[in-house]
Amino acid sequence: MSLFADHNLPFAIALGIMVLLAVAQVLGVSDMLDGTDADIDIDIDLDADTDVSTVGAVDGLMSFIGLGRVPFTIWLASFLFIFAGIGVSTQMFAESLTGSPLYVWLAALIAGGAALPVNGIVARPLGAILPQDETTAVSIKSLVGRRAEILDGTARAASPARARVRDYHGQAHNVMVEPHDQTEELQAG
Repeated sequence: MSLFADHNLPFAIALGIMVLLAVAQVLGVSDMLDGTDADIDIDIDLDADTDVSTVGAVDGLMSFIGLGRVPFTIWLASFLFIFAGIGVSTQMFAESLTGSPLYVWLAALIAGGAALPVNGIVARPLGAILPQDETTAVSIKSLVGRRAEILDGTARAASPARARVRDYHGQAHNVMVEPHDQTEELQAG
């Protein structure tokens, strides 16, 4: 049985996309190492009003299929690999059982339905192994009202001075400050 047979076409395409993802990741890393900036950064902020009763069901479904446990590209590569493996195995089993493979769309539907929970099972241990993104970054608003030391200059209304302030993690930040009172001046030190 050939991977490139007509009845295995969706699974060959899935493996091809997985390979393209891997190549894109390798090229992205090599561009970063070379010092060239080939990074495309897309930030999308979505604010949606959802019914509280549906949040638990959506979170449960996402956890069941493994979304959110690992980065999306790793989840997608894993899903594509599992989808292709289950699909080709299903076609091989059907051909050995009946003498002919299943219809392409039926095999793809079976493989996709089976690959989702299997990918969730694979994503759980992967998520435990992979390093997590952790940050101590804070917003500038969280620094308002904290004590700061003016490092140089005099802070006046409409004429800020450089100051050092520590956030609640103990990290020092250099910020520009102005006095709250328009008539007040804050000297260095």
